[in-house]
Amino acid sequence: MKSLEVMSRLNIANKKNKKKVMIVLLFLLAVLFVMIMLGRSYSVHHETIKETMKDAVLHDKNQIRLPGGIMADPSLVAGFIVTGMILLLALLIRIFALPHFKYIPGRFQMLVEMWVGVFDGLAKGNSPHKNKALGGYIFAAGTYIFVGTMFELFGFQVLTSQGHSVALPAPLANINGAIAIGCFSYLFIVFGGISTNGPKGILKALKEFSLPLSMTFRLFGALLSGMLTTELVYYYFVLSFFLPVIVGVLFTVLHAVIQAYVLTMLTSVYYGEVSEVSEVKKKEKKKKKAQKGDADPQPMQA
Repeated sequence: MKSLEVMSRLNIANKKNKKKVMIVLLFLLAVLFVMIMLGRSYSVHHETIKETMKDAVLHDKNQIRLPGGIMADPSLVAGFIVTGMILLLALLIRIFALPHFKYIPGRFQMLVEMWVGVFDGLAKGNSPHKNKALGGYIFAAGTYIFVGTMFELFGFQVLTSQGHSVALPAPLANINGAIAIGCFSYLFIVFGGISTNGPKGILKALKEFSLPLSMTFRLFGALLSGMLTTELVYYYFVLSFFLPVIVGVLFTVLHAVIQAYVLTMLTSVYYGEVSEVSEVKKKEKKKKKAQKGDADPQPMQA
């Protein structure tokens, strides 16, 4: 009987706690709604939403003046910063962390090994016959895509030539950056075919002539859609501390993980196809082995 009474009391207490939590959440939502309404009435924008979205795609208005009077769009500056961050981090890990790695890894060593292992596994799984250079390339490309996309979350502010403050976007949200990494991945695939099969490897790679376009626009479209959605939310919900954070983090993290995985997976798959040893070369190797076997002198019998 005592146990039943205790259980009933606990149920009553849980119901009361749930009601309190619901009341607090409703109160917070009401406060956020009021702040959103106030933000709409008191917020000031130096450009319309149409101009904001157009500049996010074309990068032709909000330019940054670099030393020497050179004009550049914010995504180019973001690309330089991301490249410098990655190189500096790699140098620090090589100098200070790598010499102290142990057989039983610590947390940081485990994190580094897991990150390297993801791309190493992709290379070995999709191109088991030739994967040393492939592992290094997709590791570099995947790291740049992931870090470059996550860089948008920091919201670093810079002044444009017109005196407006803008946040630095993801480098690959610019079509030029997406074209560069898509074309470079395709050239790496072509190089893999040439190094293994010669001219026939080029023919294999040229069959997938649409691959650079698909890689480019898949990457560019995904990152640009997330950036435009975030711009819309921040434009209309200026003082909201709830929706923009969720939308920004959700789109940025998902795109960083998904796009880094998709591009590296496609690169490793096509590289494995074009760099696979042709059947003619396999037959020639078998003939050479057979000829060597016939040419070897047989041992003298007693």
